[in-house]
Amino acid sequence: MRLSVCGGVLALIAGPAFAQSAPAAVGPSRQGDVAVTIYNNDLALVQDTRQMTLPRGISREEFPDVSAQIRPETVTLAAPDAGIVEQNFDYDLLSPNALMNKAVGQTVTVVRTNPATGTETRESARVLANNGGTIVQIGDRIEVLRDNAHVVFPALPPGLRARPTLSITLDAATAGARPMTLSYLSRGLGWKADYVALFDERAGKLDVQGWITLSNTSGTTFANAKTLLVAGTVGGDDNDTYRPNRFGNTGPRGNQSGTETSSREQLGDFYVYPLRDRTTIANAQTKQVSFLNATGVPASKAYSYRNSWLGKLSEAQSVDTVLKFSAAKEGGLGDALPAGTVRVYMRDVRGSPQFIGESAIPHTPMGSALALKTGEAFDVKILPTVEKRERVGDERWRTTMRYQFTNARSEAAMVELAQAGLGSGGHDTRIVEESQKSERPDADEAVWRVTVPANGSATLTATFDTRY
Repeated sequence: MRLSVCGGVLALIAGPAFAQSAPAAVGPSRQGDVAVTIYNNDLALVQDTRQMTLPRGISREEFPDVSAQIRPETVTLAAPDAGIVEQNFDYDLLSPNALMNKAVGQTVTVVRTNPATGTETRESARVLANNGGTIVQIGDRIEVLRDNAHVVFPALPPGLRARPTLSITLDAATAGARPMTLSYLSRGLGWKADYVALFDERAGKLDVQGWITLSNTSGTTFANAKTLLVAGTVGGDDNDTYRPNRFGNTGPRGNQSGTETSSREQLGDFYVYPLRDRTTIANAQTKQVSFLNATGVPASKAYSYRNSWLGKLSEAQSVDTVLKFSAAKEGGLGDALPAGTVRVYMRDVRGSPQFIGESAIPHTPMGSALALKTGEAFDVKILPTVEKRERVGDERWRTTMRYQFTNARSEAAMVELAQAGLGSGGHDTRIVEESQKSERPDADEAVWRVTVPANGSATLTATFDTRY
């Protein structure tokens, strides 16, 4: 058999035998009893226990089917009566491009087929380069290989592996069979949570289904693995950390961290979500497993708008539509929520669920209050304007803001308006006049809850005394 590359595909073709034959087809996985612990930040711990027979003394043992994104410096091997002398990770995998790169400077056979007659011609060629295309020398001419040609290699170059392999030199005190547990950290394995929420506005209820979405881009399949998921970010300066939008002053008000302890298993400061059954985590695949099913959770819709300091618009803008609910044990989802995306649906008049918006959440303790922006209201709008701004002293200014609300809905709407920026830049802000009493949850914001009548409008004015 000989190796051939045609159109970027590696294949075997019949022919006379050479000094080294092509490798046999990749067989079943050589992994043993596999356990995988997956973290949120593209990191996993793989523990693979294999039954192996060692001779007495020094021997080199191969562990194929490790992750192609293994971090070799993290490898440990627990082998009774045996110690590690040296280890090597062979990551130069067999592929058309790798095979062609290894052939640079070597002689190969270029095969062309006449599309009209089907006649096949063969020529010996020396591979000069393989940089974005393969350049060969045939006799006294230089050619770039095209799609009508394929290359036949006389043998498989040394060093190429059909699958990721870890080679370990061991020194065994005794000969015989024994379990050997290989442990290592790997990139390319990750998970996140996805939530599907069905909101019944009239009933004020929410049904939530939580899904764990596993992804594997490690280059290796982990078959029948015991799988443990850790909700949290383990330390490390090079972590590619999954960070959804944090609770902060750029989103709707109403988010508050809870103080209830979930009954879920914990690992240090992290919550653990073990999959009930073993599962195969196939390479280049995503997999979903259910972990939360809550029905009839109290929930409500709200309208919200946050205005920046001296923020004004030339035309009215839609306010945010906000979904509010709790993760508390009583009157809520009753669980700690790993970071992910909440996708919200409502039933239309025909009873079919329709998508109305989504929002990311961070790792959320049980007992937390959540206020998630799902979209912008079509019928409820606001027009903030700076009505007057005048100097009233060497370092004092007086600013009057007007906020005009409109509501085209057939029922009244309550809008929570937050005027931000009152404490930034040393403003030393005081509200000297306001048409409706405000709340000051902190030095930076004043909050009003304005009721806008059905098919009507409402106006709020406020005068601020500031240093600048």
